[in-house]
Amino acid sequence: MPELPEVETIKTAIEKSLLNANITRVKINNNSLRIKIPDDFAKRIVGAKIAALQRRAKYILFELDNNLTLILHLGMSGKIKIADNLPAPEKHDHVILETNKGFLVYNDPRRFGLWTYAETGKLKQNNLFKNLGLEPWDEKLSARFLKEKFKGKKCAVKQALLDQSLVVGIGNIYASESLFEAGIDPRRAAESLSLKECEKLIEKVRAVLEKAIQAGGSTLRDYQKPDGSLGYFQNQHCVYNKTGQKCPGCTCSLEKTGGIRKIVLGGRSTFYCPIKQK
Repeated sequence: MPELPEVETIKTAIEKSLLNANITRVKINNNSLRIKIPDDFAKRIVGAKIAALQRRAKYILFELDNNLTLILHLGMSGKIKIADNLPAPEKHDHVILETNKGFLVYNDPRRFGLWTYAETGKLKQNNLFKNLGLEPWDEKLSARFLKEKFKGKKCAVKQALLDQSLVVGIGNIYASESLFEAGIDPRRAAESLSLKECEKLIEKVRAVLEKAIQAGGSTLRDYQKPDGSLGYFQNQHCVYNKTGQKCPGCTCSLEKTGGIRKIVLGGRSTFYCPIKQK
C-alpha cells in the first residue's frame, strides 16, 4: 500500500497538472471499489473547478469550488495516470476524470481503493477522517504527546507507529526505517520508551519521510508516479527488505550477527539491526 511519501508525491503531481482545471466529464467503468462510488458522483462534480489539493493521512483531497471535496484513497494497488490526451485504455481503469487541462485515470487491479465526495465544511466529521491521528509535522506531535499516547501500550513500538489514530501516514516501510534511524528495537513495548527516545523517534520519522518525499517515494511492487516513472527511495532503505545484509556503516561480522533481521510483528514484516537498535 502506498504510504505517506508516495501519496504526497502523487498529490503534488496532480496539483501541478490539474490545479484550477474544470471537470468536464466523468466516466466510471467500475464503481465497485472498497466502498461503492456514489451513484450521483459524476453529476455532483462535473462543471466544478479543482480549487485546491491536499493530503490527509493517506487520502488525496480535491477541493472543488462547489463546496464539495473529492476523496481518493489508493488502497493496495491503486495508480493514477495523468495525460494531456486520453491514454490507451488498460484493464482495471475504473475512473476517468476529463478536464480542460487533461485527463486523470484511476487504475486499481485489486479494487481496494476509494473514490467518493463530501461537503468540504464537514470533512473533519466524516467517518473517514474523524478518528485519524496527527500528521507527522503537526506542532502538537511532541515527545510528551507521544509518551502520553504510548502510556500503557504493551504492544511493540513498531505496531504502535502503524496506528493511524495516533500518527497518520506511517506504514510498514517507514516505521522500520524510522526505528532504525532512532536506534530503537521495534520489538520493545511502546510504553517502555523514554521521553528522550520519543523525541528522537519523532525527529527520525520526520527526517525519513522528508527524504522519501524528495525521492518520489519507494517503488517495491505496484507504486509508480502519475507520469509512469518510479520512486527511488528504495535505493536508500537502510533495513527494509535487506535481510542478512549489513546496515549502513556496519563493521560487524555477518557470520556472528547474521546481519539485518526480519521478524513478523502484528502480521507485518519488520526489519531491524540487532546491534544498533536497543
